Amino acid sequence: MRRILIALSLLFTFTASHAGNVEIQHVFGWIENATLEPWGVKVKSKLDTGALTSSLHARNIERFEKDGEEWVRFEVNVEDQDEDDKVSRKFERPLYRDVIIRGAGGEERRPVVLMEICFGDTVHEEQFSLENRSDMLYPVLIGRRTIQHLGVVDVTSTFLHEPECDEDSPVEKFDKDNTDEDIGA
Repeated sequence: MRRILIALSLLFTFTASHAGNVEIQHVFGWIENATLEPWGVKVKSKLDTGALTSSLHARNIERFEKDGEEWVRFEVNVEDQDEDDKVSRKFERPLYRDVIIRGAGGEERRPVVLMEICFGDTVHEEQFSLENRSDMLYPVLIGRRTIQHLGVVDVTSTFLHEPECDEDSPVEKFDKDNTDEDIGA
């Protein structure tokens, strides 16, 4: 028993001494409200540390070519948390990449686009895979690529920040040179 207590003590000492090296700017709950920009519609978002890439509920996903590049046209149907109404909007975005999702049912290829989302008072341009999430509780799932820019997730809390972005809000542009090494990708 004494050895266990000593090991735990050393573990907590090591963890506490290294925790000081991490600059924690914000703490977010595992569920947060965010706004899809530039649309401004407020949606519930699940911060999922088990997912690498964020995912957005989309329907009628169609790939097409524009000016020699591959693009994606899609429709976002969500419930606006401010208005408590179902709202819909069509988007066209350049295809950023494809992601392979592996699960019990096999593999699935999904398009990934860059979209802007507001958390707190900052707009974040991030990667979102497009998928029909109508059978899910949350239309937006936020993965580690995005969470790393937000801060820390408190898994015991929800709705710690309300989105308050406007035209003067800072925008964190997506870093295409990020290798994801710091998030275990």
